[in-house]
Amino acid sequence: MGFEDTYRLSAHAVITNEAGEILQLRATYADCSWGLPGGALDRGETVHEALLRECREELGREVGIDYLSGIYYHRVYGSHVFIFRAHFVDSGVITLSDEHSEMGYFPLDTLSPVQRQRVVDCLEFDGRVRSARF
Repeated sequence: MGFEDTYRLSAHAVITNEAGEILQLRATYADCSWGLPGGALDRGETVHEALLRECREELGREVGIDYLSGIYYHRVYGSHVFIFRAHFVDSGVITLSDEHSEMGYFPLDTLSPVQRQRVVDCLEFDGRVRSARF
């Protein structure tokens, strides 16, 4: 491992509605899959700054960060993913960026196994930040 090596990092938000369903966005790029709001860190950003920026860009809304619940290595993307519990700070309407075609709130049992584990860890947060490899 060299000093000049770089790594991919991303920050994502677990946001729920009143029914406890999880907010997911459908991407317009790559495999057009559903995922949590968030994305890659820009050079010089903290994980918190990246999460706030990504949510503002992708949702057109401001979020507040409650806590960091986990850091996960995602083998497919060669990326470490920071998962945060977050909430909307206002009652505005979600306005998707062109990076996403749809949004929806989904029950936990409909999420992919990887996404479900990250979200369960987040919702069952006990003060310990979790980590795992997928």
